[in-house]
Amino acid sequence: MPLTMYTTTWCGFCKNLKRQLARAGVEVTEVDIERDPEAAAFVESVNGGNQTVPTMLFADGSTLVNPSAKEVQAKLAGLNGAASHGQMS
Repeated sequence: MPLTMYTTTWCGFCKNLKRQLARAGVEVTEVDIERDPEAAAFVESVNGGNQTVPTMLFADGSTLVNPSAKEVQAKLAGLNGAASHGQMS
């Protein structure tokens, strides 16, 4: 299931979260908001005008701002469960 992390090169929280997710086997696509104006605008749109990173974008369009690895994993588990339930119907 696609997972995008909006980040910057200097963000320590981003690096830490990426490392924790990698250890847990969670793949993310990183987008540097300082190199991508559209990404920066998206992050601002979901953070009250602030460029707060890490901002995570999930396949269902929902976001989490500066989450823990556990929060990301719980959200992914919920999405995977919903997708599985939808396919069984």
